[in-house]
Amino acid sequence: MKQALFATLLFAFCNLSAMAQDIRLPEKLPELAETRSADLGKAEAGLKVGDKPADFTVLTHKGKDVSLGELAKSNAPILVVFYRGGWCPYCNVQIRQLAEAWPEFEKRGITPVLISVDKPDASAMAKATYEIPFPVLSDPELKAHEAFDVVVEIDDATAEKYKTYGIVLENWSGKDHHKIAAPGIFLLDASGTIQWAHVSKDYKTRPSVKQLLEMLDVRD
Repeated sequence: MKQALFATLLFAFCNLSAMAQDIRLPEKLPELAETRSADLGKAEAGLKVGDKPADFTVLTHKGKDVSLGELAKSNAPILVVFYRGGWCPYCNVQIRQLAEAWPEFEKRGITPVLISVDKPDASAMAKATYEIPFPVLSDPELKAHEAFDVVVEIDDATAEKYKTYGIVLENWSGKDHHKIAAPGIFLLDASGTIQWAHVSKDYKTRPSVKQLLEMLDVRD
């Protein structure tokens, strides 16, 4: 029996080691371009101000169910931030900046909520690496992505090109759909209604923390 238990534990350890090799956060992070002031608050895709996304249930980084309604009710206002995945260096810059600015968001009563198609263990990796004090949610089934209409499909040629960079989308999401998010940010009130939205198809350009805080101060 002890041998069987040892074999089971060894098998689990090997699986975890392989998984860690399959998904790794980028080591080198690029400069993230700040959105032009004239373009701030523009939604090139997705829902618009005044829209109310349909409720959905996704997973926390621990694999537990959580719904949009629960998040909005207990943490509102919430700043829903869609990112492409933990494999994207530009997203990691954004995630790190948001985590570092948490005291400023908290001071304003705003809770950022990060969402990607990454499976829970990949989300947990990002949360631990950047010491993220707010929710990091896993949506490989695209429920949140579809509710906010920010789904982007990566074509097969691009997916194959990513593999040459060591990025295997299937390993991150656990799915074979090759769908990710258009980088988007949505401010929701307690009723779940969108009060501000920004979605850019240019994944290298995002609203900076400074721009987000200024937007929140003006609205306040």
